[in-house]
Amino acid sequence: MRSIRTFAYAAVLGLSMFTIQPTLAAAEDAAGRFTLSHEVHWQNCVLRAGDYTFSVKSVGPSDFLMLRGFDGGTSAMLLISNEDIETAKPDEVSRLVLVSRDGQSFVSSMELPAFDMTLHFAVPAEKSAKAEERAAK
Repeated sequence: MRSIRTFAYAAVLGLSMFTIQPTLAAAEDAAGRFTLSHEVHWQNCVLRAGDYTFSVKSVGPSDFLMLRGFDGGTSAMLLISNEDIETAKPDEVSRLVLVSRDGQSFVSSMELPAFDMTLHFAVPAEKSAKAEERAAK
């Protein structure tokens, strides 16, 4: 009887070595909120002034930035490639960096030092003064 019990414990221990494998700790998803004081272009999306929540979800080799307005009506999902993610400097504060192009605001980057990341976004190229003069003629 004792040998059967010993064999059963050994079998359970042996099987558990194959079924219980260490898994990589999932990186904490970044999340927070922000307020836009005016209309902003964020890659292919246009967000109205208002309060928003965001979350960054890692899915395989890419990340997704989910934006959701407090009013429930405005939402967007942006794909972020690994080339667009950079390690944040520890002394930075969380912020959205906006650039102005042709009288409109575009999100250039989202700095999230609490989550050790800075996300970069595409913005239209700035037109030179000569190109604008030619376009006006």
